[in-house]
Amino acid sequence: MERTQLSKPISQSSPFSIMVTGATGFIGSRLVSLLSSNGCTITGLSRQKLNNTENVKYVQVDVFDNDELTRSMQGVDVAYYLLHSMEGSKSEWQEFANREKIQAENFLKSATKVGVTRIIYLGGLVNDSLELSPHMRSRRDVGDILRSGSIPVTELRASLIIGAQGGSYAMLRYLVERLPVMVCPSWVKSLAQPIAVDDVVFYLAECLCKPETMGQIFEIGGPDKITYEELMRIYSAYLNRNLFVLQIPFLTTRLSSYWVDLITPVKASLARPLIDSLVHDTVVSDDKITKIIPIRLKSVRESIDIATAEMNSSPPVSKPKEEKTGFKINQKLIQISLFAMTLIGTSYYWLDDRPDVYHVLWLVGSFVWYVAIFSSIFLIRKNTRLGYFVAGILSWVTLAVWLVDNFHVVFETSLIAGQPSALMTVRNFVGIAFASITVVASHNLFHKVIDYQYKGKSI
Repeated sequence: MERTQLSKPISQSSPFSIMVTGATGFIGSRLVSLLSSNGCTITGLSRQKLNNTENVKYVQVDVFDNDELTRSMQGVDVAYYLLHSMEGSKSEWQEFANREKIQAENFLKSATKVGVTRIIYLGGLVNDSLELSPHMRSRRDVGDILRSGSIPVTELRASLIIGAQGGSYAMLRYLVERLPVMVCPSWVKSLAQPIAVDDVVFYLAECLCKPETMGQIFEIGGPDKITYEELMRIYSAYLNRNLFVLQIPFLTTRLSSYWVDLITPVKASLARPLIDSLVHDTVVSDDKITKIIPIRLKSVRESIDIATAEMNSSPPVSKPKEEKTGFKINQKLIQISLFAMTLIGTSYYWLDDRPDVYHVLWLVGSFVWYVAIFSSIFLIRKNTRLGYFVAGILSWVTLAVWLVDNFHVVFETSLIAGQPSALMTVRNFVGIAFASITVVASHNLFHKVIDYQYKGKSI
């Protein structure tokens, strides 16, 4: 994050009396950086064990352990609440709202016990008159829980946040980067007011300098009100690409999350609540915070430029993984084997003397097969799980067809066409070998690709 000077110095009653929860997260890490660069000493709460840095003392805490949480908050005056529980497996995601409720209740109990004087919470921009998604309802409920105690709470409600490593933005951006044709549900027509992550963090930090923000709820958003489709088109134009959008009204949020899981590094368990939250408009109805904290808000284009530059200059570091077969080896194997299968498949029309291969159904099947194989190659070169999924299905079908075509070798009878010649029989066995390689490589890559990517980072 760029170094930003706050409107006035922040006074602390004692060192490390400001706590930032989720200190290593998308928002928390930036807030810690901004506050510490302005002379504050910060207690950073994290699930990980981290080494202290200048002006920052990290504490490893399980927020579901009340005693541990209470000990970590001793001496804290102001606490930023930036916790959520959307990450994890599908089964864990289905329980995220309950986990977020317990986290908030534990936090409030511990904060009250140690004498915290103020809580600042970042939630989501919601329209209380609508039926909210589980994610947005949970964000609202967390704010209600924090406000239910005696500690004054400042709640900022944000629309879509644009920044490197941000979940919602990365999901939309990755779709644009990888697909020239976008298959979208109706939620792409929902209005949003995207805001740059640096502007969100500045609002959070400035609340410390503005006592009049205590006990208030504020809506924050950028200067542009646009649909998600328009946002994707802006990013597509930023990349100097054309984007074709095909809207499918029956594409549910569940199907959309699976599609995102297959195309981007954002797992379905995280994509589902994010997509659920995109269904309704999220625009600012009351901009009273701009009068208390004046700021030149960045446009969508500026926000995209900053996020892209940050991702290029400081890509996230992935932990090295020990494995028997390397990702790059499998990546090369699957492309070579798919090209080999393509070449072998064409031999039906320049080596095979059977008239069956020119029947209508055979020709239609061949056309679909070629479309599938070239689509999988395209998607694999874009490093999508969908590419490996298509390659896997394709290779299993191809393996079955070529095995059946050689059925006569063992049983002296043919099933799908006339008996192949000796040359075509050998060709089938060669094809079977390459299809088997594709089956193994596609399986390995489908499960490994997410480990080699981060939100928005290419392989």
